[in-house]
Amino acid sequence: MEILGTTLRICVEDLESSVTFYEQLTGSRALRFERGGVAVAAVGCFLLMSGPQQELDVLRKVTATVAVRDVDEAHAVLTASGAHIVAGPVPTPAGRNLIALHPDGSVFEYADRQAPAES
Repeated sequence: MEILGTTLRICVEDLESSVTFYEQLTGSRALRFERGGVAVAAVGCFLLMSGPQQELDVLRKVTATVAVRDVDEAHAVLTASGAHIVAGPVPTPAGRNLIALHPDGSVFEYADRQAPAES
């Protein structure tokens, strides 16, 4: 499994002021989308999330997002290495992802930029 990079996940109260700060910090424009009632802005290596507290409590349990070339390959390697797949693979606005519980108790999202399969 090739790891292409990581994204730091940050839950914020005020998405707009946070986006402004992180855009200035990184020199990048935010890519915005919504998922499950949570407003999300991807800015450089940061993933800013704002929404209902109940949803954010779940999102805070995920340590980071790991970018991989292929989520299916990540699934196979993680499973063979002793990780438990909590959710996915599922389509996302940018590709596909899965959530894995590592044997040490850490929880990570693995995401690729593969286009979802046509039905």
